[in-house]
Order: sequence, then C-alpha cells, then structure tokens
Amino acid sequence: MPKKLVKGCNAIAEAAILGGCRFFAGYPITPQSEIPEYLAEHLPEVGGTFIQGESEVASINMVYGAAACGVRAMTSSSGPGISLKAEGISYLAGAMLPAVIVDVTRGGPGLGCIQPAQQDYLQATKALGHGGFRTMVFAPHTVQEAVDLMYDTFEYAERDRNPVVLLLDGCLASVMEEVEFPAAKELPAKHPEWAVGNFDGTPRARRTVSSLAGKEAMEQRNIRSGELFDSWEKNDVRVEKYMLEDAEYVIVAYGMSARVCKYAIQQLRAEGIKIGMIRPITLVPFPKAALDELDYNQVKAIIDVEMSLPAQMRDDIALQVKDRVPILTYGRSGGVTLMNEETTEALKNMIGGMNK
Repeated sequence: MPKKLVKGCNAIAEAAILGGCRFFAGYPITPQSEIPEYLAEHLPEVGGTFIQGESEVASINMVYGAAACGVRAMTSSSGPGISLKAEGISYLAGAMLPAVIVDVTRGGPGLGCIQPAQQDYLQATKALGHGGFRTMVFAPHTVQEAVDLMYDTFEYAERDRNPVVLLLDGCLASVMEEVEFPAAKELPAKHPEWAVGNFDGTPRARRTVSSLAGKEAMEQRNIRSGELFDSWEKNDVRVEKYMLEDAEYVIVAYGMSARVCKYAIQQLRAEGIKIGMIRPITLVPFPKAALDELDYNQVKAIIDVEMSLPAQMRDDIALQVKDRVPILTYGRSGGVTLMNEETTEALKNMIGGMNK
C-alpha cells in the first residue's frame, strides 16, 4: 500500500480499525483526544460502535461489557484518565477479558500539564490496578511502529484473554510521519466460545463472565496468570539492539527518548565515543536478557535516558545489571522534552566525567 503522511493519533486510530477494533469508549483528555475524534468519525464506517462516555470510569466499564461479548474493544486516555480507569482494567484482567488500552502520557503527577512526558512508566508496568495482575506493554518509537504494534494488540489480547497496553508520549501522538498501513484483518466469523450472548442464533449453554470467584477458583486463575506472565518472558520480548558490538557505554531508552538517543549516538560516535543502545519495545516483558548478555568487561556504564525525573525505568535496569557497572541517568520531566543537541552534550559530559 502507498505511504501516507499521518499524525500519530490518527495513525493509531486507523491501525486499530484495520486490526479489528469494533468498539471504543473513552473520554477526551490531551494529548490523546484525536484518537477518539478519529474513531468517532470512522469506526461506524466499518460497522463499529463509538461511545464518548460521561467519564473515564463509565468508559472502561463499557469496554468491559463489549469485551465480554467477544467484540474487539479498546479505550485511550492519558495519565489522570488511566488512573480513573485502573479499577476497570483490573476487572478486565480478573474476568480474563481481552481489551486494548492506549496511554498517551503527559507531565505529572496530579493534573500535571498537557505536554509530553514519560512519567507513566511505573503506572503502566507496575500499577495499572489492584490484585497483582500484569499486562503486556508495548512502547513504539515511530509512528510506523505504533501502527504495526497497534495492529497486532488485539491478537495478543485475545490470545491471552488479558488487557494489552500501548504506551507512548504526546510527542509521538502529535508528530506527522510517513506510514504504510497494513490490510484490514478479517475478523472471525463467530464470537469466542467463552463470550456471553448468542449472536448467531445457534443453541448454546449459558455463559457468565465475571472477576468474582471463590478462593480456590481465584487461586487457580492466579496460577494461570503466573504461567501466562512466564510465557511472555520466554516468547514475547521485543527489543532493538543499536550499535552494541563495540559499545563501552550503553544507553537504555524507549519511545521518543530513544529517537533522540539515536541522534546523540551518531554524533558521539563521530567523536570516537563507543556508545550504543538497548531499546525496549516491550516494557512488559522487559528485555532482561539484552542487559544480561552485555560484556561487562567492555561496557563501562549503563545510561538510562527518559523523559522522567526521577528516572522510573532505572530499577528494572538495575535488577539486571546487578552492580556490575555504574548506572547513570539523564532526563527531562514535567512536559520538558528531550532535545537532540542538549541530550548529546549531556551524555558527552557524563561520559567525560567518568573518565577524569
């Protein structure tokens, strides 16, 4: 298909439709409001349903209802809205329902500001809701990658019967880039066997979908969840290893921060500094092996770069590095974004400071 120049939010919304989304419920919040705006216009064109809920709480519960019927359902929001949806996301996980949540992050905490940030890393990877559940979390760094990941999120959600999160910041949501869209997916002819309702008229036993269960049944669900999370670690890690072969300094960065770091790496390499990057594409499961496999006789330091202060990804990095080398951090926060030249100079100074 020919490439098109598309804004991030619109591209994600179109990819959701092509990936089979047929229900959306959400509530406006900057910087993701163009996702529901696009879906409000175009989802009905493919027989889908768009609802602007009266609140984030109402919206996530509408997604729960649609997902229980076997419909590919999603919502989108930003930090404060995701907080309000946390209970509903936990209910989705508890009821083993597939759904997709797009989180376009902004500065925080609290109401914060509407400018881009990466301050929802801990929320997305550790604290989406109560009960100890986890979701796969994808973190694209280009609009094309956002399209490709969004297109497949419903497949992962249905495979695992579990919510999936696409995490990006307001920069990627707002930038316009060339995108090649995939073909529309052909949806299954029948709803899943576990879904409620009787849509094709054939006789079938009554079904109940609920996150409420007795203690033995709940324990079995939790055991099943643990096995699921372990399978992600074995089969679903996605990571980009960028110029690592001779790297003495290794950046770990995701999303738009990784794009800035790629620029910085090119500049620093031109000055003779051997530097590379590990870019997590899945934040859950985290690319632990990529850090474990580094040659720590060669690598002198790990540098965590993110648009968050204090750095939120550092603990996940530290668990794998295990004090073998220093872990440095650099970032901006609260809606102040990373800039190419500023980041390059900061990294150069940090490396220079280590070598004094």
